[in-house]
Amino acid sequence: MPERQHSEPWARIRSATDLGAFLAEVRASSDLTQDEVAERLGISRRYLYEIESGKPSLYTDRLFALLRLYGVTLTAETRSNGTAREN
Repeated sequence: MPERQHSEPWARIRSATDLGAFLAEVRASSDLTQDEVAERLGISRRYLYEIESGKPSLYTDRLFALLRLYGVTLTAETRSNGTAREN
């Protein structure tokens, strides 16, 4: 994979913990609180905390096991304007 030349946050995602940490970093860099994000998404702050902390769940355990089985590597990155990039 080529070197990243931009300063926006990005990460290689190998586990639910990696994904959660990346999402927490992006939220914090956007000056959003967990309460604000939870309200916007219609979820509890506790659930958002569990996502950001990478709390294991049957779904995430199976998802990342499947990715490892297939040899799939995920990367996540943000755009300067904060909108999701679709590839």
